[in-house]
Amino acid sequence: MAFVVSSGSLATTGAGVLPGYAAMSLRAAPWEYETIWRTQPQVRTVISFLARNIAQLGVHVYRRVSDTDRERLTLHPLAQLLNSPLLGMTTYRFIERLVSDVALYDNWYGIKLKLDGRLRILPVPPTLIRPYGGNWIRPEYFETAGGRDFGVDEVIHIHGYSPTDLTYGESPIESLRDLLLESSEASKQRRQMWKGGARMTGVLVRPADAPDWNDNEKRRFREMWRAFSSGGGSEGGTPILEDGMDYKAVGFDSKQAQYVEARKLTREEVSAAYFIPPPLIGILDHATYSNIKEQHAHLYQDTLGPWTVMIQQEFAAQILPDLPDNEDVYCEFNIAEKMRGSFEEQAAAASTAAGGPWMTRNEIRARNNLPRIEGGDDLIVPMNVTAGGLASPRDTAPDAVDAVPKARGLPRSKASGRPATIGPFDSERDALETSLTAFTDRQADALLAAAGAKADGDAGSMPDLLALWAQGSEDRLAQLQALLAHHGFRLAQVGAWEVLDVHNPDAENWTADVMLAWILAAAETHAAQHEEAGREAVGKVQEEGGDGWRENLQAAASTWGSAAAARALTASTELRSFGGHDAAGASGLTQKIWRTGGTNPRASHKAQNGEQVALDDVFSNGLRWPGDAGGETKELVNCRCTLDYAKEG
Repeated sequence: MAFVVSSGSLATTGAGVLPGYAAMSLRAAPWEYETIWRTQPQVRTVISFLARNIAQLGVHVYRRVSDTDRERLTLHPLAQLLNSPLLGMTTYRFIERLVSDVALYDNWYGIKLKLDGRLRILPVPPTLIRPYGGNWIRPEYFETAGGRDFGVDEVIHIHGYSPTDLTYGESPIESLRDLLLESSEASKQRRQMWKGGARMTGVLVRPADAPDWNDNEKRRFREMWRAFSSGGGSEGGTPILEDGMDYKAVGFDSKQAQYVEARKLTREEVSAAYFIPPPLIGILDHATYSNIKEQHAHLYQDTLGPWTVMIQQEFAAQILPDLPDNEDVYCEFNIAEKMRGSFEEQAAAASTAAGGPWMTRNEIRARNNLPRIEGGDDLIVPMNVTAGGLASPRDTAPDAVDAVPKARGLPRSKASGRPATIGPFDSERDALETSLTAFTDRQADALLAAAGAKADGDAGSMPDLLALWAQGSEDRLAQLQALLAHHGFRLAQVGAWEVLDVHNPDAENWTADVMLAWILAAAETHAAQHEEAGREAVGKVQEEGGDGWRENLQAAASTWGSAAAARALTASTELRSFGGHDAAGASGLTQKIWRTGGTNPRASHKAQNGEQVALDDVFSNGLRWPGDAGGETKELVNCRCTLDYAKEG
């Protein structure tokens, strides 16, 4: 239950220091830690580093909807409390003080207040409040320097570990006490050295056989040397050493006194006590770009991670119960923002993870302070991005430049000149068949599910199947084209390198990018034909109607799946033939020879085995190459024939 207090009474919690505070246990008095923080720059540097880095993260409030979903709560009482813990205090200052107190004292206190009907939190310096009475498990109440006592449920107390009880934390400064004391004493000694000893930086030595000086000569030289040395030589001039006199330096300089090394050692020890990588607080002796980058990740994972988890859980345990609507609510530091890479790295990862573009044009324009444009709220989806098996626009687009082995120096296998990333024809054909069949099965299953759901809502009557089919037609076509273009580009390269390996191993006058336009057009044609085959199968079920429409639709889906396998074989043959034909022309070959393939070729293909024509002519069956989409369908389906090439004469 939150404690209700008027603003006029707040001053009673902040006057003076608790008397006899150190006497309550063997612990050091808290004001000793305050003195250490004020006087030891290494301690202040490390604690400020922790507090500032955690305070600038920001705290978000969420409600867990399920194991895989959550909802951001910006108007929840906890979010409002963290945004304004106390009138005039920002979230940054609130978290900064909390972390600083825990880092320095291993204790933080906050008094729960209700002002204007809202819960507020008043941070109280640990020197002004302490747990009192009770036992090692729970104090009886909290006593303040102003004489005001607060119940246990009226105070938020965040503390660390103590080996003696569960009510208080032991400051990390205790483990550093001897080191800091040694550093302080060494600093005093160095100050004395510079104050006293450092003034005598050397002595003047006169040879033993030098003539004696009378009083006037001694006084004259003394005044001359004093005038020179009293200002450290700041007024200029050159001393004159007489009678063979010599100047011998004595004492230590800053390097011999190891002044810098001593301070660095202290900072390293303090940073180690708080688990902070030394380069992050300015100790760069062994720092490189790569290890600093890794230590930045280490900072938010291993250094600040335990702090943020601790604070999140303490807020949930000590603040949330006093707020309404607290079921499945929690808070979380926005540490993910700091763990992200550059914008380019984030964009690449998001595109791959989402499987497609993830920002609209207007969102990009807003990032660059540009006004919105009409139609800019729609995602532009490239043709190579699909939901049917292709991963993302980053790794499946037919990139012509990457496909040119000679230009990019891609590795080649010993047995072939083709890029090592391109497999033999059989494996590339099987890959297309697998992808196209899987895509077809998914689309058929989606149609069956949509039809079943529609029928169930209409008392079991057959829905308009063609209308359901038309709803996804545009997306299916785009996905089909992208899938066929992706595999088609690989298959065309297979055919091209089958020719190049024999006739033009260096691929002179040939690049893969010149095939792209034709491949995209072929993909569009095959996609339209495959889409039409599915529509016809569904239309036939629609036309037949009857009570058995579900079984008929299932049979139509199976038929369409079988057509996908045949389509993959036909397209593979065509793309392989086209790639070889294109490479032959670039290699100066002028003749092409038909080679009948397969275990049971059609009669017309068997009859023209060995037929030779000019490279630009057609064969007797009207085809330019096996699988040529410009020929009759009966000449194309399941064709496994190939071509050989030669120079005229």
